[in-house]
Amino acid sequence: MEKNSIKFAKKRKDARKEARSIEVNKNDEIKLENMIKNNSNKNSNREADIFIDPLELDLLYVPKNCAEQVEQFAKYVWESGWKAMPHHALPAWLRDNDFLLKGHRPPLPSVKACFKSIFRIHTETGNIWSHFIGAICVCITSYFYLFKPHYETKLQEIFVFGTFFFGAFACLICSALFHTFYCYSPKVCKIFNKIDYCGISILIMASFVPWLYYAFYCDATAKLTYMILIIVLGIACIIVSLWDKFSMPEFRAMRALIFMSLAFSGLIPAVHYLTTSGSFKAFNFGAFGWLIACAILYVIGASLYATRIPERLFPGKFDIWFQSHQIFHVFVVIAVYVHLYGITKLASYRLTIGDCLTAHIETDFSFEF
Repeated sequence: MEKNSIKFAKKRKDARKEARSIEVNKNDEIKLENMIKNNSNKNSNREADIFIDPLELDLLYVPKNCAEQVEQFAKYVWESGWKAMPHHALPAWLRDNDFLLKGHRPPLPSVKACFKSIFRIHTETGNIWSHFIGAICVCITSYFYLFKPHYETKLQEIFVFGTFFFGAFACLICSALFHTFYCYSPKVCKIFNKIDYCGISILIMASFVPWLYYAFYCDATAKLTYMILIIVLGIACIIVSLWDKFSMPEFRAMRALIFMSLAFSGLIPAVHYLTTSGSFKAFNFGAFGWLIACAILYVIGASLYATRIPERLFPGKFDIWFQSHQIFHVFVVIAVYVHLYGITKLASYRLTIGDCLTAHIETDFSFEF
């Protein structure tokens, strides 16, 4: 009888321990679920999470418990790193070019991850490095122009060339930063998109400053009028760029048209200079040929960007390299240096003929185009 009572007491004790462990497990599970709910509420402003291809789901252990599933998913992402995604799997705010079918970055969780992505191969690699390297080249070039000037260079001429270099650098670095960080979140994407478009407007305005300064060197009224005109139009373009819908894919052609219109507003002072100076002086001394070459490069690049050629003709063939946006970037960098060469020739001509009082005594130059 005594042995039976001892056995019964042990069973009763074991049953109590089991009940307590079940209760503890339930409490832990409830706490874990509450933590996940709180974490999801904090991150509700993120519109999309990193996508896992359905074909890869068999690599993951999918537990029955929701908390364990989330934990396993986070562990997989942490250990394996992000993988390039096809276009159809991207969240809506990252979809831009339908003809680039694969190789896209997913939404990345941090600024550090976005920066590290520039050293990996994806659809934005060429866009980032084409303008990042271009910005470095502009800095190096500006050093030799501005900080090692010739003895006859005046302070206002340093300011004029400095304006151009600032505009070129601002455009290129803003573009590189946008293509680096826009995959962080929808909010960051919109902010850097606006900065990118503002950089384009600044480049166009800054490009006209040295040409107007030297082309109308002795005509202060025309010079001031055209500078005010291009600045007003550039500011208007910046205001339009700050409109949220302006960065959406359906406004791609409109974006290209607005920036091209801003650039072509320079036709007014160009025609003025051509009619007052004559074609010989305009092409030989006024850098008119280089101005036209620069405009052609911008037009071709913007046209390819707007029409998405060549990837439109061969979807999936230009996902990583030689896509329209990359070609546009390269054309912009080339146009910057073509324009720089042109205004350098125009500035040299102005320094050769002297001030406005002696400008009528002009030295003969051979035709240089």
